[in-house]
Amino acid sequence: MSLNVSLPPELESRVRAHVASGMFGSASEVIREALRLFESYQSVQSATLANLKADIEQGQADKRAGRVAPLNIAGIKAEGRRQRSPKANGRSAKSP
Repeated sequence: MSLNVSLPPELESRVRAHVASGMFGSASEVIREALRLFESYQSVQSATLANLKADIEQGQADKRAGRVAPLNIAGIKAEGRRQRSPKANGRSAKSP
């Protein structure tokens, strides 16, 4: 199959540079490799999106089933401070 493609000058220059570098034997090889990489990228993006959608659905199902609670930022901070305190780590505070 033969297909003619028009490229903007910058892309044409980049294709020619890749051929001139010896990495590719022709402009067609550059375009084929670019298309393979693009399809691979799209495949990864599709899988990532599918995983994200599944995670969102799981979160919504958890919420509907009552398996979530309101986020208590103040409580999280307090617990972190408690764990970092010298008493919690078995050390005594130094006196000034």
